[in-house]
Amino acid sequence: MQQKKTIGFLILFILFFSSNLVIANGVSGLVKVVSIEGTFQDVKERVIFAVESQGLVVDHTSDVGGMLARTGKDLGETTQIYQNAQVLEFCSALYSRKMAKFSPALLAYCPYAISVYTLNEDPATTYVAFKRISRGIEDIPTRNVLKEIDDLLEAIIEEAAL
Repeated sequence: MQQKKTIGFLILFILFFSSNLVIANGVSGLVKVVSIEGTFQDVKERVIFAVESQGLVVDHTSDVGGMLARTGKDLGETTQIYQNAQVLEFCSALYSRKMAKFSPALLAYCPYAISVYTLNEDPATTYVAFKRISRGIEDIPTRNVLKEIDDLLEAIIEEAAL
C-alpha cells in the first residue's frame, strides 16, 4: 500500500514538474533562464557565492535531477533529461518580512529558489533559472512587493554570470 502511495506521489510530482516545464517553454517571461560558462559544479558554487554576497545563506539543496533519474525507472521512463539538476533554496529576512507584512498569505512564496542544471544532451552548457513570481499578478501593490524579490533573484544570477 505504501509503495502505491509513493508511486502515486511521484507520478503527481512529475506531472506537475513536466507541466511547469511546458509553461516555462510555452509562455515567455514566467521563468528567467540564463546559460553560464562553466561546469555544473563551478556554476553552482558561483550561484551560492552570489547568494552569500547578498547576506543570505543557501539553507537547502534539492537534487531534483537525481530524484527524477531514480524515480523514472519506477514510472517506465528511461529518458534522462538532466546531467545534473539542483534547486538551491534560501530566504531573506528583509524581503520576507516586507512581503509577509504586506500580506501574510504571501509566505507561500518562501523560500526563494534558483535552479542550476545541465541537460543530458548538452552537458557542456550550464543553465541557471528562477520563477518570476511577480509575473501575472494583476494587483499592482502586490506585484511591486513580489517584483523586489524577482529583482533580488535577477541580481544573484547576474553576479553568478560575471
